[in-house]
Amino acid sequence: MNNDLFSLGNQTAVVIGGTGVLGGAMADALAGQGARVAIVGRSAERGNQRVDAIKSAGGQAIFQSADAMDRDSLVAAREAIAAEFGPASILVNAAGGNRPDATLPPGADFCQLPTEAWQNVFDLNLVGGVLLPAQVFGETMLAESQGSIINIASMAGMIPLSRVVAYSAAKAAVINLTQFLAREWATRGVRVNAISPGFFPADQNRALLFNEDGSYTERGGQIIGHTPMARFGKPAELAGAVVWLAAHNASSFVTGQNIVVDGGFASVTI
Repeated sequence: MNNDLFSLGNQTAVVIGGTGVLGGAMADALAGQGARVAIVGRSAERGNQRVDAIKSAGGQAIFQSADAMDRDSLVAAREAIAAEFGPASILVNAAGGNRPDATLPPGADFCQLPTEAWQNVFDLNLVGGVLLPAQVFGETMLAESQGSIINIASMAGMIPLSRVVAYSAAKAAVINLTQFLAREWATRGVRVNAISPGFFPADQNRALLFNEDGSYTERGGQIIGHTPMARFGKPAELAGAVVWLAAHNASSFVTGQNIVVDGGFASVTI
């Protein structure tokens, strides 16, 4: 057995959106396998908290401020990270999110959905969430003829879930762009895959899933009822998927895939 199958020693991993709950858990996992991890985001406070946690666990990490919607900002981050840790060979695109005015509450009229809100969600999840980071960091990976890009999609990108219509469409585009880049770069040493988490409570969706007293909302109860494991996911349960896709020895023939981590949600017919 190859004991180095999942080793990420001497690898530099960039986690854009590593200041968030899910991105942070994936950063922890990569650092735990020996990667030098750069947390990239806009919140220095949360970024440095994650760095401190990784260092306390014996890992190597730095925080680098950047705006994923700004190419120049990403280029500056790429160069600063390379100077500190060496060029990135792993990129996790975990930035993204939704906004209330791009969500349709019960009884709302889709025809009145604001175009500006739709565009904002698309830009956040597709342009800043994948396109620009993949261009900037992918450029160096292509020059080095090695790399693994892991885009964080969503269950909503596979199934057009009600209410989060703009977010669902944007995440579907993330999966499509993942497949396109995988095909384009397959012979150039860069693998591109996606992870689609199911329902993982975090700051941005907690109010949708739980009442103030901790009980499930109507929507939360519906999701649990549709999930064979009958529970929500825990951020640490994304660790195996991200490490597997990042590790060349473990997944060198895997590209263009969307790995679903959802407790069985997608296996049940709506």
